Amino acid sequence: MTAARSTRDGQDADEFDVEEALALVKDPGPRPAAEQIRAESAPAGAPRGSDRPPASATGTQEATPGQQAQHRATPWPEARVLAERAARSVPRRAPISVPLDAALGLVLAAPLAALTDLPSFDTSAMDGWAVAGPGPWEVRGDGVLAGNAAPERLTDGEAVRIATGARVPRDATAVLRSEHGRIDDKERLHARHAQGHGPARQAGTLDVAHGQDIRPRGQECRSGDQLLPLGALVTPAVLGLAAAAGYDTLTVIPRPRVEVLVLGDELLTEGLPREGLIRDALGPMLPPWLRALGAEVVAVRRLGDDAAALHKAITGSRADLIVTTGGTASGPVDHVHPILRRLGAELLVDGVKVRPGHPMLLARTQEGQHLVGLPGNPLAAVSGLLTLAEPLLRTLAGRVAPEPYTLPCREAVQGHPYDTRLVPVSLRGERAVPLHYNGPAMLRGIAASDALAVVPPAGARAGQELELIDLPWASAGIDACFV
Repeated sequence: MTAARSTRDGQDADEFDVEEALALVKDPGPRPAAEQIRAESAPAGAPRGSDRPPASATGTQEATPGQQAQHRATPWPEARVLAERAARSVPRRAPISVPLDAALGLVLAAPLAALTDLPSFDTSAMDGWAVAGPGPWEVRGDGVLAGNAAPERLTDGEAVRIATGARVPRDATAVLRSEHGRIDDKERLHARHAQGHGPARQAGTLDVAHGQDIRPRGQECRSGDQLLPLGALVTPAVLGLAAAAGYDTLTVIPRPRVEVLVLGDELLTEGLPREGLIRDALGPMLPPWLRALGAEVVAVRRLGDDAAALHKAITGSRADLIVTTGGTASGPVDHVHPILRRLGAELLVDGVKVRPGHPMLLARTQEGQHLVGLPGNPLAAVSGLLTLAEPLLRTLAGRVAPEPYTLPCREAVQGHPYDTRLVPVSLRGERAVPLHYNGPAMLRGIAASDALAVVPPAGARAGQELELIDLPWASAGIDACFV
């Protein structure tokens, strides 16, 4: 059952789900030691009779603070570290060679070394004349264009028209820009009177320095120079550099393969919600988001609330990561935990101390394969995606972790008494502005956001520095991310 079955009215900008709202006004205090031991010894995700958390108004069964110990929920920062560590335990897939047009967003599996000098010959940096010696110069009738074979050498007192990027003739001493030259009535080239200061300019002459506006061979690099290290992200600029340096293909780390399993009988793939059915928001949202995180999405399957179909899909998957949506709580059709137990999967994270998204999970289903179970509520699923899937995929893809950064929050942000909150914010100058409509079932806030603010337990005051998690497209652009 997905947690997207919501009855919330969506009017309160900072509305929590039912359990969160109750937690704000009532602290149940520490549990008795015996009860704590019984809870921790129970199988992860197993039904617990009267201790079972009630379904919330949103349809999710996020644990109340007193029930968190039952799930042995992991603190939010630790959960991200565990996801990254899980990926490091997977043997690195063999590097692959791909054409340049297929390498964007991948990571170099070998240093990028120049295959040639750049530039590979002396070239003109400007349109104008290649000149030899001091002027005035006799202008030859021919011209030198980019792409031409080696031009004839110049002798002192000669000049020839030249285009930007063209090969400079041997023995040329400089390039005189078009705007700096004039031709007299005898077809001789003179340096034009220049504006400015200095003795030469006051005398009505323009200095033409040796090597002026010539890009010498090897100015940028010599053949064999390392241009970029192993692990560099292939950006559009890297593609240009690789092409200039002579590459047709690049050796890269392959994208981790991800399969998305969308659970829930109540989900529609088109049209308006009707008769208790709602539109599937996660099916359209997750694949491009996962691609932005460096993954190759190999399949998106809609399974409904069918335990047999879910078991078959997991056991038959050859993906590096399986992502499920919904079904991670303890409801009658929440099948993820029982199937993981049946498969003998190793549960690495069973619940995270974060709101929204508390019932997310991470499991090792077999050697070299993991499963991230996302809650069904849309914003809760985003929380799970950035908490567990992002560190795991980033590490599998060989990407470097982004440098953490903070900004002051423009307004006070309400916190959860015990858990971290992830709140959509927009970035305005040097401040983070919390956005409304940030309940677990809502997407309106995240759709308008640039980042998620990490709000510590008990909240943040206006002006307090908060850690921010950038959304992939906020800084890199849609086209650069979704390839």
